[in-house]
Amino acid sequence: MNEFVFYLKQGISHITDLQGIDHLVFIITLCAVYQISQWKKTLILITAFTIGHTVTLALSGLSIISVNQQLIETLIPITILLTAIYNIVKKQTSKNQIQINYFLALFFGLIHGMGFSNFFRSMMMGISDESIIVPLFSFNLGIEFGQLVIIGLFLLINFLLTKVFSIQHRDWNLVVSGAGGGIAATMIIEALI
Repeated sequence: MNEFVFYLKQGISHITDLQGIDHLVFIITLCAVYQISQWKKTLILITAFTIGHTVTLALSGLSIISVNQQLIETLIPITILLTAIYNIVKKQTSKNQIQINYFLALFFGLIHGMGFSNFFRSMMMGISDESIIVPLFSFNLGIEFGQLVIIGLFLLINFLLTKVFSIQHRDWNLVVSGAGGGIAATMIIEALI
């Protein structure tokens, strides 16, 4: 199988794997405040997150950084909880708040990338540092594609519920962010026990 296609499929399956529910919960919680009409902002937000975890995957794949997985397994649900809280308490979206969201997505992407690092490093066994570019690019492209499909479906559900069934977007955000925060709190407790 072509190397590019192999790693692309690995990225897609990694994001859609229900064993890694933390990643799915994070991107859904991250996008809970957006509506389908804001798809461009959502696309930028998800791409900022992907850029963040690409950086830490590259550093990990090149063995430049090594992380304490227990610490990362605690920090990942903390990022979800903080995102949920931010979504619930923030006021009307302004241009400045959107920029904060992009920064947070990028920063939290760095942390989530560290969570991928052991998986990615194991895929890179026996591959030289010079050969990491294609696997890294195609793996992250697969993750980005998978995230965009999931968020596209999520925004479509949001549209149906808010426009067709007249559910208030604020209520949608509270339910989704609350659920994300609840899942994250459970994950934090499990990581600490």
